[in-house]
Amino acid sequence: MKPDREVEPLPEAPATAAAYLGDRFALMQRFAEHLADTGVSHGLIGPREVPRLWERHVLNCVGVQELIEPDAHVADVGSGAGLPGLVIAIARPDLQVTLVEPMLRRVNWLDAVRSDLRLDNVTIVRSRAEQCTDLEVDVVTSRAVARLETLSQWSLPLLRSGGRMLALKGSSAQEEVDEARSQIESMGGSDVEVLTCGSAVVDPPTSIVSVRVQHRLERRTAPFRQSRAGKQSAKRGPNRQNKRK
Repeated sequence: MKPDREVEPLPEAPATAAAYLGDRFALMQRFAEHLADTGVSHGLIGPREVPRLWERHVLNCVGVQELIEPDAHVADVGSGAGLPGLVIAIARPDLQVTLVEPMLRRVNWLDAVRSDLRLDNVTIVRSRAEQCTDLEVDVVTSRAVARLETLSQWSLPLLRSGGRMLALKGSSAQEEVDEARSQIESMGGSDVEVLTCGSAVVDPPTSIVSVRVQHRLERRTAPFRQSRAGKQSAKRGPNRQNKRK
């Protein structure tokens, strides 16, 4: 009998990948091998994604680095399998990349890959984006994390003045922008537009929703949710004090 999850071998990278990445290609190849191996066994990539891993995942992400200024600090929210965070860090060693991921299993995998690839420009933070109140960066990236309305609430407060959110989206990018534009602008976002990048390495090119912030936004921590037991104690507390009196 065949195994339940038979994994196809990692295909050879397109010739355009080596030309585009230059001396960073070998490192990107090793990252792709991680994705096709432990990325699958850890549930970060579906086994059926391996045959199209280069075009659909790695090369779909790499083009976003074209929109990032030199020496920038980038936060990648909901990093998961390091798409696009690790891809950006590999392609651009001049960037400082902070991977923000709340799930321990994914954080452990990201840390193992970072260590194996010796990516000194990568920091990993186990947290939800909305809880990273002390993080201030030039660029926030994301891929397949949430709809723009929610994603903007998580991403825009992480940006310093003049910073930029770059959200990788599919064919529905413009539709999402049309639906969320007023809300994004009400939060302080500006210059909301859909851009394309990576045309030299992937077809069709990657669609990116770009949003600027002119001024640093107010930080909001996640609301405190008191447990039911805590609420009951709070209710009982004054009564007990009154009885003591």
